[in-house]
Amino acid sequence: MTNVSLGGLLAVALTTVALCACSPVTLVNALTPRTTYRDVKDLAYGSSERQRLDVYVPTHPDAGAGGMPVVVFFYGGSWQNGQREDYRFVGEALASRGFLVVVPDYRTYPEVTFPGFMDDAAIAVRWASDRARTFGGDPERLFLMGHSAGAQMVALLATDARYLHANGMRECNIAGVIGLAGPYDFLPLKSAVLRRIFPEPVRLASQPIHFVTGREPPMWLAVGDADTVVDPGNTTRFAHRLRGANDAVEVRHYDLGHAMLLGTLSAPLRGYAPVLDDIATFVNSFPQRASAHPACS
Repeated sequence: MTNVSLGGLLAVALTTVALCACSPVTLVNALTPRTTYRDVKDLAYGSSERQRLDVYVPTHPDAGAGGMPVVVFFYGGSWQNGQREDYRFVGEALASRGFLVVVPDYRTYPEVTFPGFMDDAAIAVRWASDRARTFGGDPERLFLMGHSAGAQMVALLATDARYLHANGMRECNIAGVIGLAGPYDFLPLKSAVLRRIFPEPVRLASQPIHFVTGREPPMWLAVGDADTVVDPGNTTRFAHRLRGANDAVEVRHYDLGHAMLLGTLSAPLRGYAPVLDDIATFVNSFPQRASAHPACS
């Protein structure tokens, strides 16, 4: 096999994108293996057209006595767009490490404003918890993961207990949180569209940093030091607040931009940074049941 550098591979990929007029995510998904998982698509967790999800079941699970760890992944898109089909590469990446993966869609602006998409996220998490065993997963090893706007959503689920409580769950039912390039402390808003998405009467309630109590599940936060979309200071400030409350938090820095931080999970780009390896290490470092968390006692 010819030894091709990662830079050369990326150059070829970008040329291919230009020639076929396809998007980078289309190409990444086209190069993503299909042998590491089986997928169960288009399952409803609510009545809205956007309240649907896909499940990725590892082909060769390495489950413990209670089943596989479960990761519910929320994509970004400025709370305005996105579709779960574009994130097959994420589902495959996590399934390849032996994790049961749930990728929901959720209602976005202008269909809803904050906190409408948060309500959807909480319902999807409850769906995953209730049905994990159906797919061989362990509902007591349930992790929340998000990129960009999705990272804000999972962080808020873990800090503002109202969303989980409304669905019969508690913070301690979450084994851990994985945030990539998240806006956790992003006020004031400069964009007129974002001011509509986060109406002034509820705007402060959108900031995960304001709800830290010391009862949060362990968090693993990744930041791209070359990110020009979401200020890396969001992660720095949020982690400082978590540590001040004696929460367990790990921050990892990568020399990557906003999209590439997530893109390195894909099979063709994994050699650029060990983001997937580091996520897998975090998930596997919590073999104990979430109910063992002191807050559940």
